[in-house]
Amino acid sequence: MATILTDNRIISSVDARVESADLWMPAGELERIAGEAPRADGLPQACLRDGKVNVSACWRHLGRPVLSDSTADVWVLGASAAERGAALQSLRAPDFTLSDLDGRPHALSDYRGKKVFLASWASW
Repeated sequence: MATILTDNRIISSVDARVESADLWMPAGELERIAGEAPRADGLPQACLRDGKVNVSACWRHLGRPVLSDSTADVWVLGASAAERGAALQSLRAPDFTLSDLDGRPHALSDYRGKKVFLASWASW
């Protein structure tokens, strides 16, 4: 089993298999991770084998960073430098949702156009 973190979702897959430094999953999983179905003719042959897709190799082929924890249970599939650059150029914070003390969810996008003060804290 592997947990995959992308910029906008967390995906758990029981069909994931790790070989060396690569994450292999059923071909249909790549659409769930990437958010769209990649064209098979646009992927390098090294990404495909026996109905499985090498998700980490495909992600790197797209110019995006990949990293995993030491046990290869958690994989982070990052955004490309171009995507990160465009986000910084827009000066728009990524949307997220947090609950207040009463449990009511609040999304940052609910406050677009208004001034928002965000305070964060960490124990480390």
